[in-house]
Amino acid sequence: MQNELELIEQHKVFDGCQRRYRHHSSILSCAMTFSLFIPDSSRWPSPPLLWWLSGLTCNDENFTTKAGAQRIAARLGIAIVMPDTSPRGEAVADVSQWDLGQGAGFYLNATQQPWAGHYRMYDYLRDELPHLLSSKLGFNGPQSISGHSMGGHGALVIALRNPERFCSVSAFSPIVNPTAVPWGQNAFQTYLGEDRQSWQQWDACELLKNYQGKVIPMLIDQGDNDSFLGEQLQPERLAQVAADIDYPLTLRMQQGYDHSYYFIASFIEQHLEFHMKHLQQA
Repeated sequence: MQNELELIEQHKVFDGCQRRYRHHSSILSCAMTFSLFIPDSSRWPSPPLLWWLSGLTCNDENFTTKAGAQRIAARLGIAIVMPDTSPRGEAVADVSQWDLGQGAGFYLNATQQPWAGHYRMYDYLRDELPHLLSSKLGFNGPQSISGHSMGGHGALVIALRNPERFCSVSAFSPIVNPTAVPWGQNAFQTYLGEDRQSWQQWDACELLKNYQGKVIPMLIDQGDNDSFLGEQLQPERLAQVAADIDYPLTLRMQQGYDHSYYFIASFIEQHLEFHMKHLQQA
């Protein structure tokens, strides 16, 4: 049943609880897992919630085990939900390419076959999973969103399309202009078809150009030793759009850092503190 949550793993960490859940998704038509960190309930009975969206080839466990975020979240009193990056299962369409198919959902709603039946990660993250977290686990307070690489793309797009929902947004090494770079063009053509006009609703640069919603404070960290920086990421494009419309975006180029979780672990504390500042103002 889609509204039933199965707790499949649980660990105490920094006096909080790291959990992993499974449920059936009616939107994605498959079983899905997500991870959730909840800080010490005796200190933080109603913690705000940060969404973390992971990148290509990842699932809900990468950030859980590699970022070292629980220590900081426990201190600040932030819960973190870590969804999977795509639908999963034998019946779900897939290809041998690492940057398409399972593990590479790009946080959009596919319109092309054989993808359209399952690849609706945007609707899943906008509607279904928030409803489960609210109705089953009691998360009804302020929320922010963050992510890495493909997940940074997802965080920016979801925030800009749903500004009333989030207090802040941040990203590590995000794909900011997917309609103009190979990763995004390959995925969008596959999932969305040839109509490039329809691609723009999934592109942070295009969304920000004509943005009319609530201003959401935005922080982006990018390593200057990232092998994907020049061809796939190009965060200066989003920074330029933000400057053109006087939007509050902070882009920090971090000397010597690459695309790995070592980079994320180095700056995740600053990102959580950034989000907590704005969550407390909600």
